[in-house]
Amino acid sequence: EIAAILGVLDDKIELNRKTAVTLEAMARALYRSWFVDFDPVHAKAEGRAPAHMDAATAALFPDRFGDDGLPEGWEETTIGSVAEIVGGATPKTSEASFWDGGEHLWATPKDLSVLSQPVLFETSRKITDAGLGKISSGLSPIGSVLLSSRAPIGYLAIAKAPVAVNQGFIVIRESKSVSAIEAYFWCIENMDLIVANANGSTFQEISKKNFRPLPYVLASQSVRAAFRQCADGLFERLTIAYAENRTLAALRDALLPRLMSGELRVGEAREQVEAVA
Repeated sequence: EIAAILGVLDDKIELNRKTAVTLEAMARALYRSWFVDFDPVHAKAEGRAPAHMDAATAALFPDRFGDDGLPEGWEETTIGSVAEIVGGATPKTSEASFWDGGEHLWATPKDLSVLSQPVLFETSRKITDAGLGKISSGLSPIGSVLLSSRAPIGYLAIAKAPVAVNQGFIVIRESKSVSAIEAYFWCIENMDLIVANANGSTFQEISKKNFRPLPYVLASQSVRAAFRQCADGLFERLTIAYAENRTLAALRDALLPRLMSGELRVGEAREQVEAVA
């Protein structure tokens, strides 16, 4: 009976996970189609209506390419020109005042290495106001993209709470030109380029100096706005699913020892599970 009750939670967690994976795949496919393969522009250049797109959205795209090979009116700039790029630091670990009773999230690449989702809700360690004062970049706001810049390069997550980071990160902060989701998928699509611009004798590392000049294709404002309207909704649903999974997993882990010890009756546990699942 205990297994059956907790199995309901596990089934709900797995359903949420599969749903979230599908939502992320949909957002990535949209990003690649619009900003990497330029599918709507190719279609219009060939006299076809862009697939899976209403007329109003299709009208936002040009119907030809410029001499630079980009959709007419779009431009190639750099990631450092369209977004704020910052790093982080580690306050002295032996100084208790930097850590004891910490209230600010402080991320290391290890926090991202254990993630099964593209969003970061929590970190294993927190720092105090005094500790935060030792990090020149301070707290990065919700929506910042965290990219591990060494050992290894490539862990990625979008912060869902203000967070400070250690020196193993490059952080891309949202701007009018680049949303969190755009920056996140840009990193995925350009990971080979990011790694190719890393250096180091002990381990490979991509510095902010080498990262900022990497090329970024900036679409028209209207196209970017349309993408955000679509992708933001997908990622909002994704985030809700993963947040619910955290709650469900915590409930499952809390119920199991109480059920096994007899502290909680099966019927009471079933009522709690039915209320959330």
